[in-house]
Amino acid sequence: MGRFALGTALSSPLRDMQRQIEAYAREYGLDCFPLSFEVLSYEQMNEIAAFGGFPGRYPHWRFGMEYEQLSKSYEYGLSKIYEMVINNNPAIAYLLEGNSMVEQKLVMAHVYAHVDFFKNNFTFKKTDQGMDPEQGLPIRKWVDTLANHGAVIRRWVNRVGVDEVETFIDHCLSLENLIDSRHHATRSLKKDSSDSEQEQVEELPRLRVDHDYMEDYINPKEFLDRQKKIRDDDKARAKKFPEHAERDVLGFLLEHAPLERWEREVLSIIRREALYFAPQAQTKIMNEGWATYWHSKIMTERAATGSEIIDYADRCASVLASSPGQLNPYKLGVELYKHIEERWNKGQFGREWEQCDTMHERQNWDKQLGLGRKKIFEVRAYYNDVTFIDEFLTPEFVAAQKMYSFGYNKRNNRWEIESRVFKEVKDKLLFALTNAGQPFINVEDANYANRGELILAHEHRGVDLKVDYAHAVLESLNRVWKRPVEVHTIIEEKASALRYDGSEHTQRHL
Repeated sequence: MGRFALGTALSSPLRDMQRQIEAYAREYGLDCFPLSFEVLSYEQMNEIAAFGGFPGRYPHWRFGMEYEQLSKSYEYGLSKIYEMVINNNPAIAYLLEGNSMVEQKLVMAHVYAHVDFFKNNFTFKKTDQGMDPEQGLPIRKWVDTLANHGAVIRRWVNRVGVDEVETFIDHCLSLENLIDSRHHATRSLKKDSSDSEQEQVEELPRLRVDHDYMEDYINPKEFLDRQKKIRDDDKARAKKFPEHAERDVLGFLLEHAPLERWEREVLSIIRREALYFAPQAQTKIMNEGWATYWHSKIMTERAATGSEIIDYADRCASVLASSPGQLNPYKLGVELYKHIEERWNKGQFGREWEQCDTMHERQNWDKQLGLGRKKIFEVRAYYNDVTFIDEFLTPEFVAAQKMYSFGYNKRNNRWEIESRVFKEVKDKLLFALTNAGQPFINVEDANYANRGELILAHEHRGVDLKVDYAHAVLESLNRVWKRPVEVHTIIEEKASALRYDGSEHTQRHL
């Protein structure tokens, strides 16, 4: 791919439109970072989208591949990127050059709600890089940060060689989901002095001596040194390393893998960017639902004129369209926000509501509390997709939205509806959302059998690892750790170990 050509500034009508939409957003209570828009052609939009929204990001073949996919999808009429917004302060958003004025209004309203979500949702607080003492706003200079990452990797490409660096990035990218998104990008190293203190007071094994003057003859220094070495070796074998299971596999590798300087910098960059993007995966339903809720409010109650409302409805309908067997995060998110708002407006919460078991009474329950708007702002701030669904998905909502769970029937060799039962639908949805659908992998032992081998454990939750994927991950782990690695899991209901020693893959039952 070639160099980036950034878009043009807004025309005068678009600037006026932005000021108008921003005023409406603030009128409704949205609290946003300063926001800058640029207009891009569809080629520029596809190019920036391929890089995750960040011009100047590090060079890698996967970005070129994504650009080709986006370009062909647009040319064949299969998809179109109307907008893109970056979690940054100030926030940056891109508009597509060919959009109609109605579409630009809709996109601006949608973007302002996204930026409000970036600023106020707790998961995005982890992307803060400090606090601006003058403005009192969090520092999020991620456009600059990712550009700096690109400059660092380009320097190493010039020194080490493009093939070696790009191949190592391939391995790092296959491991980028092995992070602990609950934590920030930096890790604090905890030092425990208890071992050294224990060593100072612990007595070495000695032979019995009846008279002090015989001590040096019965327990000579050479004998005591051997006893000390035996004791230290036994302690090293007995002590678990790490002492507790470590979910942040990439962070652990950064601290303990025998990496060269350039390898450590590249791996650190991949991990840091993975942690930056993690909140977006954790809040896809909430974030898109929030933006859809507010662009609907702003357009239908404020921004759209009578002559524009039909065009707006047409664009909005395409966003909210549902397909059989597919989850539309825009649709689920906005409908669940509306459901929450209605419940809290009517007082359908609390002990009295939960204890009501009369269908007619529940259907007509309305305390006229008017707390819905306040509640959805609270939800926007303190929940992610998993807690959002777990807390607010109700049997009434599932029935009204005609939700169901589905799975692959091996006997009939096709996908089928499995259940419409509320609990089963909810459990299936939560399972798919937990950890963004990725398996839970922990570092269990980094000195297995005192040979420096790396043992990982898969928290099996009803779904087996894909063995071909696991093999690729083990090869990448071996490249980074430079010693044999294995993962303990369950395959076809049997405890198993997948191992890679640098030359071949093996599998055994545990």
